[in-house]
Amino acid sequence: MKRIVIFTGAGVSADSGVATFRDSDGLWAKYRIEDVCTPEALVHNRATVIGFYNMRRRELLDVEPNAGHLTIAALERDFDVEVITQNVDNLHERAGSSKITHLHGELTKLRSSRDPDLIVPVDGWEQPL
Repeated sequence: MKRIVIFTGAGVSADSGVATFRDSDGLWAKYRIEDVCTPEALVHNRATVIGFYNMRRRELLDVEPNAGHLTIAALERDFDVEVITQNVDNLHERAGSSKITHLHGELTKLRSSRDPDLIVPVDGWEQPL
């Protein structure tokens, strides 16, 4: 079976309604990266950081995989497909892709800062403080 490696980024999920980070109306136009996406931010303002990610997880409940996600998943019928994505959403998984590498982490999983090997799925969309 021939192998295909597919690289995706924000564009593939934007068509589903997932907010991008860098577009002119994206998340970085509304938030400073230093305030919500750094280890220092988590230490100094835990509630803001967790709230930011809870909001992102909540948004996932209102979106569905689009034709791009579904087409990539359908390729698995004829090819050995691996998806490497910069996206933190779970739309590739929900579309049916089975081998996905998330370069920037996953909204639906939490990684322990004390034990990087400990990864816990988020039950629902809300991580409590």
